[in-house]
Amino acid sequence: DEATSLSVLNRALDIGVNLLDTADMYGVGRNEQLLSRVLATRRAEVVLATKFGNMRGADGAMLGVNGRPEYVRAACDASLQRLGVDHIDLYYQHRVDKKVPIEETVGAMAELVRAGKVRHLGLSEASAETIRRAHAVHPITAVQSEWSLWTRDLEAQVLPTCRALGIGI
Repeated sequence: DEATSLSVLNRALDIGVNLLDTADMYGVGRNEQLLSRVLATRRAEVVLATKFGNMRGADGAMLGVNGRPEYVRAACDASLQRLGVDHIDLYYQHRVDKKVPIEETVGAMAELVRAGKVRHLGLSEASAETIRRAHAVHPITAVQSEWSLWTRDLEAQVLPTCRALGIGI
């Protein structure tokens, strides 16, 4: 229900939540469109993060992962339009595309920073080696990975790599 969703989002901001994190695949873009309604009047209060790379069909079916530079640019422009904003604070690659060198993907992401469309770059569910290679192209600000009581895998390599490079998790 859109009215309830907007009420919850506005209340969250009212009580101090300041990070909204979404992805173009959530609801096949509908979540970004929903957030645009809140961002229209409260953008200055929000650190806005969104992700690209996991492609879904109009019916929601998973179509694969895409890290090609031309897709990075098109996905960003589409997210900016759906969100109704002129920039994204933190732009994540949702999953690493194993068919495209991370250097090419992050190179395209860095172009978005230079163009003023994106402020900071992030990776989601990336290995320590991938993080190091990406960070050599452009500073990576954050890594988003599952880290819970059930999944401690990132503690062996990803966490030390992020700490060494000054990347938030």
